[in-house]
Amino acid sequence: MKLLHIDASALGDNSVSRQLSAAVVARFHDQVQDLNVSYRDLDANPIPHLRGSSLAQADAAETADAQQVMEQFLTADVVVIGAPMYNFSIPSTLKAWIDRVAVAGKTFKYTEAGAVGLAGGKRVIIVSSRGGIYSDSPADFQEPYLRAIFGFMGINEVEFVRAEGIAYSPKHREDAIEAALASLPEAEFAAIAA
Repeated sequence: MKLLHIDASALGDNSVSRQLSAAVVARFHDQVQDLNVSYRDLDANPIPHLRGSSLAQADAAETADAQQVMEQFLTADVVVIGAPMYNFSIPSTLKAWIDRVAVAGKTFKYTEAGAVGLAGGKRVIIVSSRGGIYSDSPADFQEPYLRAIFGFMGINEVEFVRAEGIAYSPKHREDAIEAALASLPEAEFAAIAA
């Protein structure tokens, strides 16, 4: 099984999303034999934001990196993403990564009946850390966006592990991390219909 692990937090060792995404990956390591993990730290190794020169493939190194990002995504059975909430949404580095994997003809296509996802058959686990509490809030543009973009690519199995209210107090942070760790998904993986 191939697992792609993405982290997007800018907080390094102080990041709750990094701590929790590592715990999800560790659970897979413990439960899945022959697990092949690819890792991308979008803070330490960001993907350039999409520009006209990107589309023109003017920079050979950027083009090669974009192709590797796409290949890692397409071949992954499971994708684990550490996605902190920044300003009610996702970090721009994560958006830059999404722009490299949400590509017409690769992960979706347009038909006369509308868009059709081409990247189905994957399990996506998003670890969401939030300073406040935003579940069921109209200010949450993070989770609905991530569900929509992965659904657009044909991935309907998107799971969330949330740690909310981590900025309220040290006790809130500790309780949120404990609750999130208790809710980690099992590593079992059945083939998902594309």
